[in-house]
Amino acid sequence: MTVENDIKGKTHKTPELVAFQSGAVVSRTLVQKETGTLTLFAFDAGQSLSEHTAPFDAVVVGVDGEADVTISGKPFRVGKDDLLLMPANEPHGLKAVTPFKMMLIMIRG
Repeated sequence: MTVENDIKGKTHKTPELVAFQSGAVVSRTLVQKETGTLTLFAFDAGQSLSEHTAPFDAVVVGVDGEADVTISGKPFRVGKDDLLLMPANEPHGLKAVTPFKMMLIMIRG
């Protein structure tokens, strides 16, 4: 099932598909299927996702700004055009250093 039919068959500037909101985390799911999802996130500076695990691999692609991501306690700085693979079943979390946009690709299977 595609969540965002209005974007199909068109080109888009990724940063324009999700907007920052002061003091908030905003998400927009573009594709949601049994085999995986594609979601864009916009984090205001200082906003975070608490540490958690997922039973499948996930890929973070930095779109704008910077965030600190930890995977099993190991820190990574993710910025624009960076890609980070988060392995299944490893604890991970994120905190935006600056206003930060990312694409999250979840691969189930």
